[in-house]
Amino acid sequence: MMSNSTLSSLSYFILGAYLNIGNLRYFYFMITAFIYIVIVVVNTSLIVIICMNRSLHEPMYIFLCSLFVNELYGSTGLFPMLLIQILSDIHTVSAPFCYLQIFCLYTYAHVEFCNLAVMSFDRYLAICCPLQYNTRMTIYKAVVFIAVIWLYSFIKFFITLSLNIRLPLCGNAINSLYCHNYLVVKLACSDTKVNNIYGLFGTVVTIVVPLLPIVFSYMKILKICFSGSRQTRQKAVSTCTPHLVSLLNFSFGCSFEILRTRFDMSSVPRLLQIFLSLYFLIVQPLLNPIMYGLQMTKIRKTYEHLFCYKMLTGQRDTV
Repeated sequence: MMSNSTLSSLSYFILGAYLNIGNLRYFYFMITAFIYIVIVVVNTSLIVIICMNRSLHEPMYIFLCSLFVNELYGSTGLFPMLLIQILSDIHTVSAPFCYLQIFCLYTYAHVEFCNLAVMSFDRYLAICCPLQYNTRMTIYKAVVFIAVIWLYSFIKFFITLSLNIRLPLCGNAINSLYCHNYLVVKLACSDTKVNNIYGLFGTVVTIVVPLLPIVFSYMKILKICFSGSRQTRQKAVSTCTPHLVSLLNFSFGCSFEILRTRFDMSSVPRLLQIFLSLYFLIVQPLLNPIMYGLQMTKIRKTYEHLFCYKMLTGQRDTV
């Protein structure tokens, strides 16, 4: 049995949620690699479209660009290691890389939720205050919002990680497919009161602060819908549908992951647990570009224009 001093300086963690799938690992590797490639291609394409088209240099599309950048950031924090682990017989990860992954995934989740909160406020201004929208939500304000969201998320979870790294550990096995902050803290063999208090405070702030503008914005939008014209209702529905779908999807995925790590889920089938633990990290980066790319007319038309232009150019070159 290892001593506490040895355990406190562990150089790796064991990821215990991987199943023995034999040669099926190559099948799962190809599927996972394909999903990652699709996420990278579609999100990068939409970022390029927004950056290249000057007509899309508006607050709403700047928020969307931040959202797509965050999808790339979160996916890169998960998929490369996931692909390595699928092909590996021994599912271990070095301690520094584990803490780095925790930082990436947690900042991804926080930026995602805050970004969606600011986007809901932006939709409230566009629908409920259309005449004042251009003065109340400028490009400069949108950039400031995004900068604050990213900076705050990075500082907040840097403090979380600093508190966790100092903990001496009495084990190194994590029942997850990826490194998880709460599961690492549970391995500690010293007092975690400071970590728990800061973690509880951080969770409340992470949920409550973004939730306030979301609830406020949609209460105002619903009020306008019920009292406004049919045209106003149609505009509200077409504008808010992608945002609501994205918000509900992300909230569902995060809620299950919180429940999975804190309560006994032995009654839930193992494969379903694995799928739902990855849900918000895989489905969200796929869903957002599809929802916004298809729903937002300007993005769709820009994409169609670029695609048709390339097709025509290719045909001329062939001729």
